[in-house]
Amino acid sequence: MANRIKKGDTVMVTAGDSKGTRAKVLSVDIEKGKVLVEGVNVVTKNVKPSRVSPQGGRIRIERPIAISNVMPIDAKTGKATRVKFTEVKGKKVRVSTAGNQID
Repeated sequence: MANRIKKGDTVMVTAGDSKGTRAKVLSVDIEKGKVLVEGVNVVTKNVKPSRVSPQGGRIRIERPIAISNVMPIDAKTGKATRVKFTEVKGKKVRVSTAGNQID
């Protein structure tokens, strides 16, 4: 399966509590079908005191969401778009369905 979303892309969340949010992709796990998006699916985790965090307490961290719940944003139009692959000068590149190059 081709990777339609890459680290650093700006995406729009299409489902869940953060629906409609535009944010940057921090990491992609293709095998699990998950993406980590900045500021989306934030959970509170209780941390015991340790050498790393001597105070302990509650921290807020982002958790991965399904890759099917995000769509890349076309830089020219600013709208969420589907992605297809075409060959330009012998290279495989990502292109929005409107025809604008994403890479």
